[in-house]
Amino acid sequence: MGVKKDTTRIKKKKLKQSAKKNFIFWSLILVLCLVAFFIFEFMLLPQIKLKGKTTVVINYKEKYKENGYSASFLGDDISNDVKISGKVNSKKLGTYEITYTVKAGVFKRKVIRKIVVKDTEAPNINLVSTDDIYVCPNEEYKDEEYKAIDNYDGDITKKVKVKKDTDKITYTVTDKAGNEKTVSRKIIYKDIEKPEIKLEGNDIVYLFEGDNFIDPGYNATDNCDKNINKNVKVEGSVNKDIGEYTLKYSVKDKADNTTTVERKVIVSERSKNGSVYLTFDDGPKQGTTNVILDILKEEGIQATFFVTNGGPDELIKRMYDEGHTVALHTASHNYAIVYASVDSYFNDLYSVQERVKRITGYSSKIIRFPGGSSNTVSRRYQPGIMSTLTKEVINRGFRYFDWNISSGDAEPGNHSASEIANNVINSLSKNRANVVLMHDIKTYTRDALRDIIHYGKNNGYHFEKITMSTDMVTQRVNN
Repeated sequence: MGVKKDTTRIKKKKLKQSAKKNFIFWSLILVLCLVAFFIFEFMLLPQIKLKGKTTVVINYKEKYKENGYSASFLGDDISNDVKISGKVNSKKLGTYEITYTVKAGVFKRKVIRKIVVKDTEAPNINLVSTDDIYVCPNEEYKDEEYKAIDNYDGDITKKVKVKKDTDKITYTVTDKAGNEKTVSRKIIYKDIEKPEIKLEGNDIVYLFEGDNFIDPGYNATDNCDKNINKNVKVEGSVNKDIGEYTLKYSVKDKADNTTTVERKVIVSERSKNGSVYLTFDDGPKQGTTNVILDILKEEGIQATFFVTNGGPDELIKRMYDEGHTVALHTASHNYAIVYASVDSYFNDLYSVQERVKRITGYSSKIIRFPGGSSNTVSRRYQPGIMSTLTKEVINRGFRYFDWNISSGDAEPGNHSASEIANNVINSLSKNRANVVLMHDIKTYTRDALRDIIHYGKNNGYHFEKITMSTDMVTQRVNN
């Protein structure tokens, strides 16, 4: 029994020794293989180093930007020998590969960078207003419009979840990629909006001396209190004497928001029969306007000049200094510009008004439409514009004047001074106020003026200039 035990012990010992030798042997083989692999991989093969990450994530439709690379072989830089292949379509979600390849002799190295195109952008929620929302007290907030747009999914408004709290409303939306967007706005139950007063009729009312003023009325409304006409207070009064009167209409809502508007009432003298208003359009012009001013000064007559943006400034200054009315005609006298729109008309008018004010310091409010208020040429550019303008100029504080006598000096053809004078003289009437249309850029008008004045003086007519108190002479609007 003892011999067998010794024999078994010896065999086990030999087996252990043999296993240990085998382990050492194969360990050496593995080390030698690793050394050989290291030498081959890192010394005999070319190397490529990618700059940045080997896996890059970019957003949908985002342009891929190459981060760069470097290559070497046995200590030499061979980066210029690297060839890149592969494309990235950022308009399509997915994973793309960019391959970097370099050769050095018989050896070749290949490295891959992965580009992952994902939808990483949160959608947008577009609100009508991101400001705090004020709601009338005791009223329920009515949700305003909103829209949710995602860069990949498109319109996802239907996915928006709305949470209403007492003082806040929150909008949340998530796209298919899991990107979430939340916006909110505060709700304040308070009336901060002023009431509105709309005056019936015109903001400026013209009356004649002795006429009774009847208030056209008003309509006062509030966003929370609705109709509040009963709260309107009117201050001021209008009497029958010549002058300018102001009426103030004020209204206050329950939240003490107050609105005040004004109406002006201008009481003027009714034009006297037999009066003659000499009016001149299209100037000033050196050689005619200056001579006309000389004649008017010699005859002691004051007239009205509807000026443009042309001609010398000094002639406009002289008109004003010598007591004539400097009125407004047009800056350009180009119908296509003037009557292109309401805004275009007023831009033109304000331009010539600014010129007169710059020269004289006086802000003229007396106007004459190019072609008169009855013109039809404006139809070519804006149908119905004269119907609008004749009302709007009054609302803006202007007074417009046409004529009831035309000298004919703007008609085509050559004219004589006597012809122009006779056209005016034969049309004068003592049963009305006579507003005479002439043009101070015409030589025959200049030469006819003295005969017209002499006839008027010798036959009991009296000459006047147009003022803001003069009764408007207007024609029928045809557009």
